[in-house]
Amino acid sequence: MAMVVKNNMQALNTLNTLNSNTNALTSSLKKVSSGMKINSAQDDASGYAISERMRVQIRSLDQAKANTNSGNSLLKVAEGAVSSTVEILKTLKEKVINAANDTNTDEDRATIQKELNQSIDQINDNASVTFNGKFLVDGTHNKKTTATTTALTNQSLSATTTSATGLTDLANRNGDSLNIQSTDTVTISYTKNGVTYTCSMQVSNNSLSSIINSATQNDGTTKFSADFSFSNGTSLIGVDGSGNSVYTASGESALTIAAGASGIGGQIAGLSISITDNQGNARKAANSALDAFSESIRAVNESGDNSIHLQIGTKANQTINVGMTDMRAVALGLQGDDGTVLNVGTREKANAAITVLDNAIQKALDQQTSIGAAESRLDYTASNLTTASENVTNAESTIRDADMAKEMTEYTKNNVLMQAAQSMLAQANQNSSNVLSLLQ
Repeated sequence: MAMVVKNNMQALNTLNTLNSNTNALTSSLKKVSSGMKINSAQDDASGYAISERMRVQIRSLDQAKANTNSGNSLLKVAEGAVSSTVEILKTLKEKVINAANDTNTDEDRATIQKELNQSIDQINDNASVTFNGKFLVDGTHNKKTTATTTALTNQSLSATTTSATGLTDLANRNGDSLNIQSTDTVTISYTKNGVTYTCSMQVSNNSLSSIINSATQNDGTTKFSADFSFSNGTSLIGVDGSGNSVYTASGESALTIAAGASGIGGQIAGLSISITDNQGNARKAANSALDAFSESIRAVNESGDNSIHLQIGTKANQTINVGMTDMRAVALGLQGDDGTVLNVGTREKANAAITVLDNAIQKALDQQTSIGAAESRLDYTASNLTTASENVTNAESTIRDADMAKEMTEYTKNNVLMQAAQSMLAQANQNSSNVLSLLQ
């Protein structure tokens, strides 16, 4: 090769190699220092985009899990309030059974009434529990529902029983006569808006509907007929809050007594029908069958969708909707809108209150069950979100995280190459000085 001084191609070529080695060393330093093999889109454009999308998903999954845990905390607060109400109702059931016992005097029942009043006040306090300032079980978070009417269905009476069937002709589900005589006395008690109404009359040739249509409160002030209607069949009177027809559990015809008005204001909180013979003795077989009216449709007020929506996914509308029913004493049938409280001042009223407490306990247990089911679902959801986050993180790590052993090997190689290029550049730069020996 000719000896020149203007263009030292050996030095230029070596400098080019040095710059390349320097860039490679810089890239290795970034990977080793950050622990990632992709630090910017320049390193791997498609890999970088995929990795960033995965990072968005990971953060979204982690937030969804946080939402799930917060939702679970909210439900635990609600469950605690309802559990407390259930415990109070169990105590009240004991109290009203005690009040129905004639070993107590009216003064004793007045004392029990004071306990009942305080307990009902506490039930209202329980219904006012909040989470982050949000009321939970005061009826403000119902699911969407139309106004429904209380329906009480009896599947212990014969399937052929209608509202017009005479009491003396009543039979149980097996067709056996209830042995009710025309000289017996029938007593009907029911509770509405915290007030208990009671009527007694001779059976004679009456049916349930004829008795209710002619019955008045024992003091003669209130007529029963406006508060009740009757139906018979497999399909009950009225529909549930979603507009669906409600059928008997057995699929057989049954007698249903419905409230005369819809909503909580018209609900029948408890219905009791009893028969005594002409000597005042209870007809136990008849009472067992007649007192078996259970709530098949629960009275609720019309409401929009005010349920609590828990965002538990990374996409829009991936939610769990939890509806909280009204746990106030009014909704449980223990109190009227005007503040009137269930009364146990007499044996008759205390006896009627037993059924009211049974229905109230069932309502509270249903709500407790619904909350517990939602809590269990959220536990599964949280576990699923944790697993998903781990798996996506693992996938993102495969794309973006550096293999440190490999990167250290690459760093060492690039470091040695850069030092060699520096040394060779120094040698190449000396080649031009050899020309001076020709000029001396």
